[in-house]
Amino acid sequence: MVESVMKSCAPHVDGFVVVVGYMSEKVRDEIGEEFDGKKVEYVTQDEREGTADAIARVTNRVGKRFVVANGDIVFSSDVVGELVEKEGNAVSVKRVGEPSEYGVVETDTSEGDGIPDAVGIVEKPDDPPTNLANAGVYLFDRDVLDYAQGTSHSKRGEKEITSSIAEMMDDGYRFGVVEHDEYWLDVGYPWDLLEANEILLRELNGKKEGEIEKGVTLKGDVVVEDGARLLSGTYVEGPALVRKGAKVGPNAYVRGATVVGENVRVGNGVEVKNSVLMHGTSAGHLSYIGDSVLGEDVNFGAGTVVANLRHDDRNIGVRVKGETVDTGRRKFGVVVGDEVKTGINTSLNAGVRIGVAETTGPGETVMEDRDVERGDYV
Repeated sequence: MVESVMKSCAPHVDGFVVVVGYMSEKVRDEIGEEFDGKKVEYVTQDEREGTADAIARVTNRVGKRFVVANGDIVFSSDVVGELVEKEGNAVSVKRVGEPSEYGVVETDTSEGDGIPDAVGIVEKPDDPPTNLANAGVYLFDRDVLDYAQGTSHSKRGEKEITSSIAEMMDDGYRFGVVEHDEYWLDVGYPWDLLEANEILLRELNGKKEGEIEKGVTLKGDVVVEDGARLLSGTYVEGPALVRKGAKVGPNAYVRGATVVGENVRVGNGVEVKNSVLMHGTSAGHLSYIGDSVLGEDVNFGAGTVVANLRHDDRNIGVRVKGETVDTGRRKFGVVVGDEVKTGINTSLNAGVRIGVAETTGPGETVMEDRDVERGDYV
């Protein structure tokens, strides 16, 4: 996710500062000290005090003008290009159907040139002044750093950059507005990763660098990275990405917008559809994984099957903090935390979440979440 954000910004910036906290060493190891030929620096936010606190920590690492982007959104690079052409400060917005679910930007065109400026911003209002959601990509000059440092905690217990921006606007700062005309997605829930994956894999161009045995069929845009292996009888319909060290087959079926992560094993008689399988995960025999997100080092016992569709054809709901949330997806499987192990012939019901390092027994049918609070990833 973070590398996707950096990729969108890369053509328009001369370096990166990544604010890290939770699992910071893993983020550093993954991204490294250079991205797209540009230096990457890291700043640690020990406590997750909010976005204003994060920005206040980069004071000595940025120049007179700098771009800020949330790390959990998917967006087009063109937006950053338009932002950096603005004078002073600027915000990006996206027209949405339910603005009360977002921070909402109020605009004004009284300058006479017909080009709107942002003159107000409010979090999740009951009566939104516009349908323009704050899209989480900004252009700032250094004045914002003083405001960020002085920002107080909001009702949600965080120091939010939207509060800093609102205070600047109250003091007479006007912000340019750039609208996301192309794709934009705020990844707030695990199932949003599937939509993000679908968006990003649209840009995939087929590439065959790994070992592909005779009898393998590839259709559409499929990337097989160097060090990956596709064994005889495997059928892959793109867009699909098979990362280095992965082994797929024999006689496996991969389809839809799917990522088979590094060192993942998809074995004999296994079908994977529209899913994300993260590093080191294994489904070795006779399993079905559909519309699902599997964490790292998961092991699916032989015959583990994921349900991804209701009999009544309604959207799949997922329990989040004691309430059922509509995923907006007619087909959705499961969210499985790192190091989960299932017994042979396990059945996982649609919308189920399995917490970190949980297990199931042979032949078990899992109809409800299994100890997800310990994992605390929602």
